[in-house]
Formats: sequence, structure tokens, C-alpha cells
Amino acid sequence: MSTNPYLEVPEFPVEIEERVRYSEVDRFGVAHNKHYFEWFEIGRTEYCRQKGLPYKEIEEKGYVLVVVEAFCRYRRPLRYDERFIIQVACCEAKPRKIVFSYRLISLDRSTIIAQGYTIHVPVNFKAEVTSLPDDILTYLYR
Repeated sequence: MSTNPYLEVPEFPVEIEERVRYSEVDRFGVAHNKHYFEWFEIGRTEYCRQKGLPYKEIEEKGYVLVVVEAFCRYRRPLRYDERFIIQVACCEAKPRKIVFSYRLISLDRSTIIAQGYTIHVPVNFKAEVTSLPDDILTYLYR
């Protein structure tokens, strides 16, 4: 199996703690796989906020970052009420392509629970692909 560079991120500048909610698990208390992508989105939103450009401001400037590809490698299940850390990095920021990498890890940092990435294309409010200006790219990729 080839190595994916979006999964081999050396440093994650943004971390937030989360907890698995009851509504996110099945009858066996295991988190459903769709919620991993929701946790990625929570991390991505916080990443933008911590970098000084909340996602709301990106939209106010006339841009929406549309997800065109999403990937998650599940390593072990999360269970009801388990706490974990979402790590996020922007590993590529070009005018027409943004890539965020994610890692979910155990609270004690000893175990990778899941890792993944999302690729985004900027569009305007007419749903036309556009280019992000340098000022937005600078905030995302620093």
C-alpha cells in the first residue's frame, strides 16, 4: 500500500478535545463512522478560528470551501462518553485547492484512533469555482 502524504503530517498546530455523545453511537455503544467526518469538520472550523480567520468570515468575503474529497482510515473504535483529541493541520493551501489533515488520538496521546483528510475547492455564491486571494491563503497556511 502506498503512503498518502496527507496522512503523513509531522505536526498538527491545532488540537481540541471532544467526547463521544450518546446520539453518535449504535446500540453497542460504538461511534458510527459518519461522525468521524463531523469531528473532522469541528476540527477544521476550530482550525480556521484559531488561525485568526473564522470560517464565517471566509463566507462573508464571498467564498465557500466545498469538500470534493474526504478520506478516513479507522484504526480503532470510539465508544460512548470516551474523550479524545482532534488534531488538525492545513497541509496544502493553493488558490483553487485547500487540504486539511486530521488525526483523532486518545486523550493520553498513546493511540491513533483515526486519521484522514479533506480536499476543498473554493466556490463563490453562484457555485462557480473561483480562486482564494492571498490574504485568506496566508491565514490558512501559517
